[in-house]
Amino acid sequence: MPKFIIEREMPGAGKLSDEDLKGASQTSCNVLRQLGPEIQWLESYVTGDKIYCVYIAPNEELIREHATRGGFPANRIAKIERMIDPTTAEPTA
Repeated sequence: MPKFIIEREMPGAGKLSDEDLKGASQTSCNVLRQLGPEIQWLESYVTGDKIYCVYIAPNEELIREHATRGGFPANRIAKIERMIDPTTAEPTA
């Protein structure tokens, strides 16, 4: 199943309270339950004015539907083609 990164432009996101973030998370989870098991939210990273979310979904359209139903922006959606990490630098046997 493809994995996507969603960039959500949300001015002041880094200053949202714990309650605000909890409410947004609950809204997201409720919409995910409505959409079914094909779409999964893995994690999100909150920065000053943006939230970056990692999702598994069959296509970009389902991610956009989640954003629409949840009232969240989805300014950019990028399909993850590959992943690398520090172990990528290690020699192969």
